Amino acid sequence: MTFNDRTTPLALLRTRRSGKARDLIGPGPDAAQLRDMLEIAARTPDHGKLAPWRFVVVPADARDALAARLVDAYRAERPTASALELQTMEQFAQQSPTLVVVLHSPRVGSKIPLWEQELSAGAATMNLLHAAHAHGFAGSWLTGWPAFSDAVRDLFGAAPERIAGFVFIGTPAKPLEERPRPDLDAIVSNWAG
Repeated sequence: MTFNDRTTPLALLRTRRSGKARDLIGPGPDAAQLRDMLEIAARTPDHGKLAPWRFVVVPADARDALAARLVDAYRAERPTASALELQTMEQFAQQSPTLVVVLHSPRVGSKIPLWEQELSAGAATMNLLHAAHAHGFAGSWLTGWPAFSDAVRDLFGAAPERIAGFVFIGTPAKPLEERPRPDLDAIVSNWAG
């Protein structure tokens, strides 16, 4: 199977496959391609036109600083962390040529329910993955401990914002592999009224 087949929009959607962040290498998108991806990501369902999300690009020359801050935050929260755990945090920041942090930036006073705003942030993140794949790259949407740490969130924003995900973008170092997909008969039903 060919993954991320760009021959038609439907082919791309049918064959969309994320890459593993640790397996994404250069080249990554150039500045113009990344800007286009972010413009596409912003074309997402957004009840009330609130843009309850934003994107923070972490440039390659800032990755070492991010790695150090992740390690510091992890150590502060988990003082007995093993060397392997700290190494994992350091490596997290170094994956792929391009890293975009997507923040859910809720508009708390809005009449639009926060749940709808969260869904919009998720949709913007998915659109970013689609845009990366449409440009011929692979992307990976990760969360894990860094996405749920207030200290890490504060590197990119402030409460009530939350990290929707870290989107890593690059070129797969090895062929993408399919993963199990749900059986449609198990997840689709018809409402009987």
